[in-house]
Amino acid sequence: MKVLANDGISKTGELALTEAGFEVLPNRVAQDHVINFINENNVDILLVRSATKVRQDMIDACPSLKIIGRGGIGMDNIDVDYAKSKGIKVINTPTASSKSVAELVFGHFFALARFLHESNRLMPLEGETHFNAMKKSFSKAYELSGKTLGVIGFGSIGQEVVKMGIALGMKIKVLTKNPKTKVLTLDFFDGQRLNFEITSTNDMDAFLKDTDFISINTPKTSEYIIDTPQFEKMKDGVYIVNTARGGVINEVTLLDFIESEKVAGAALDVFENEPSPELPLLMNPALSLSPHVGGNTVDAQEKIGAELAEQIIKLQKETIR
Repeated sequence: MKVLANDGISKTGELALTEAGFEVLPNRVAQDHVINFINENNVDILLVRSATKVRQDMIDACPSLKIIGRGGIGMDNIDVDYAKSKGIKVINTPTASSKSVAELVFGHFFALARFLHESNRLMPLEGETHFNAMKKSFSKAYELSGKTLGVIGFGSIGQEVVKMGIALGMKIKVLTKNPKTKVLTLDFFDGQRLNFEITSTNDMDAFLKDTDFISINTPKTSEYIIDTPQFEKMKDGVYIVNTARGGVINEVTLLDFIESEKVAGAALDVFENEPSPELPLLMNPALSLSPHVGGNTVDAQEKIGAELAEQIIKLQKETIR
């Protein structure tokens, strides 16, 4: 069976598939040419990340496809239900990159709370002439320990964010559409484990009240989760990080509330307009920015490749003839 990993796959995943008898094609095909390539090469399995879009037209035009795999969590770039209706198996890797995304959340939180994003911009330009002034300005910083962390979304990434917040000594709030209780386990290097029972709320007002740091970790939504009414109810000086999807927070409104100092700082790894974020976002010194790299670590990519390979091999044994 032929596999096209159009957005790449780790060596671990490629090796596992090859050893199981699959032919992993080395090609990376532009979106406009994917359909022709699949048909010309009789591709059975298409693996993508976020770059390649798999829509109804591609599914209809490629009868050889038996499996579509998404390396990562969100599958908004795949017409999942339609693919399944055509008998195609659709898989993803819901936990492989969770720790990497959660660590980026805290990378941004630390950058915002300690002005590292601004310091890294200004030190090369003004460090020689305004060192003491910057030292004074950037000393108005905060610890995360003891602060209240609010996490929107309680999937695998949200759970990892909560666990890291607990490890830092933060108080925890979780917002979900429906209240739920989960037991989270913190594993330590020496084999010790601690369990924490966390219950979420669906009360946005209660969630926002007195929350110091907010992390958005939800799937793509059709409308904003955070807009003017939510910003107005936040604590003065709140910090916000969005590593979920562009469009869950109103970017224009965010800039307004940064300007008013209601929001002390925010970080965006995802944008409404990718891959060309709006210039006012890119130029705002209160924003810590990254180019949609939440799950893009060597560690996560190895896990993603291995998990995709494991699922494909299992499906081949169970269902594919």
